[in-house]
Order: sequence, then structure tokens, then C-alpha cells
Amino acid sequence: MTHPAGTIYRKTELVGTSATGYDDAIRHAVERAQKTLRNVQWFEVKEQRGRITSGGIEYQVTLDIGFALEG
Repeated sequence: MTHPAGTIYRKTELVGTSATGYDDAIRHAVERAQKTLRNVQWFEVKEQRGRITSGGIEYQVTLDIGFALEG
């Protein structure tokens, strides 16, 4: 979908997690956002961090998801 100049976007902050890596954590967050939000257009990684668990490492990525408002 092409958006004309003057389109208004909103952004929301999400934290994606993964046992595999940062890229996977980003994918989880974006895929989940697309299930709930319409017109998802972009993301921006704000933070990367990890959590040490008894099972290994949990990768965490905080990102802003941008989506175009309708109408």
C-alpha cells in the first residue's frame, strides 16, 4: 500500500524476546505487531539486552513499531 505525503504515523514500543538471537527477537515482535496493528510500515531498534536464565540466554530487543493511521 502506498501512502501519500502527509500520512500520519503512530508508533508503539514493544519488547521482543528469543532464545536464538536478536534478529529472531525482532522478528517475533514485528510478527506479533502485524497480528494486532494494521498498516505496519517500519521499526526502529532502541535497545538490545539479554537475560541470563537457568536454560541459557534470553535475547531482548526493545523497538518502536510505526504504523500509518487510517482515514
